[in-house]
Amino acid sequence: MALFLESLSAERNVSPHTLVAYERALSDFQRFRPERTPRTATADDFRDFLFQLTKAGKSRATIRATFAALRSFHDYLVERGHLAANVVRDVQLPKLEKRLPTFLTGGQVGDLLDAPAGSPRAKQAPPWMPARDAAIIELFYSTGIRLSELVGLDVKDVDPIDESVRVLGKGSKERIVPVGQPALEAISRYRHEARVVAGPLFLNKSRRRISARSVWLALRKYLAQAGLPAGTSPHKLRHTFATHMLDAGADLRSVQSLLGHASLSTTQIYTHVTADRLRRAYESAHPRA
Repeated sequence: MALFLESLSAERNVSPHTLVAYERALSDFQRFRPERTPRTATADDFRDFLFQLTKAGKSRATIRATFAALRSFHDYLVERGHLAANVVRDVQLPKLEKRLPTFLTGGQVGDLLDAPAGSPRAKQAPPWMPARDAAIIELFYSTGIRLSELVGLDVKDVDPIDESVRVLGKGSKERIVPVGQPALEAISRYRHEARVVAGPLFLNKSRRRISARSVWLALRKYLAQAGLPAGTSPHKLRHTFATHMLDAGADLRSVQSLLGHASLSTTQIYTHVTADRLRRAYESAHPRA
């Protein structure tokens, strides 16, 4: 298993998060059938494992991700001649539920963007923190980047002249994303107030790179202040960006590139959202709908 994980890191350049998920999936099956080896495990063993995961209340997405790791590991063993066939591929997996992404309305986004300016400063917190939080929310909505991508930004990644930001996405793939003027101005104000010259772009109160958890906590505070649903996540701001772009007439390929999706099918889910909105608008407004 160790050699397989090393090959994932070296040959496919997968993220550390993916490596951890793959190792967990393989270890979970080992614990489920400790008497089995890759040579002796059967398709029925994996079907029993699937049943066990379902019985434990695991979501279909989690089950499919677990079996993706198992399939990949056994493919690796087949490719290197250690196995004659990949029996994991004989197991039929549950289909994913088709859930449309949720998003904020334009008015809700405006309320969230205004929240840091009206927020009382926490005791012992640096005075520049509301400016930082405003810049973070503006950047999320302006670019649709992932939370992990945002916290990994350095000062040098933002180009105010070209009005763009250089993002390191999944699989260490780099892309350039346009940034709107309001977000660039918010970043400039924050950098001026916090005296951020180089290194990590967004800092915590100890002036180290901000963590994903800290962004979550700050966002939760502003959601409550703006009277918005507490379950709104940074990823929901990404959904909001994509939906608003398509509503405004952006083409699907452009949105795919901006979001850093490897497959167009991943981006296409947003077309269902916008089509649903158009249908509701038609039904409520058209006299013969």
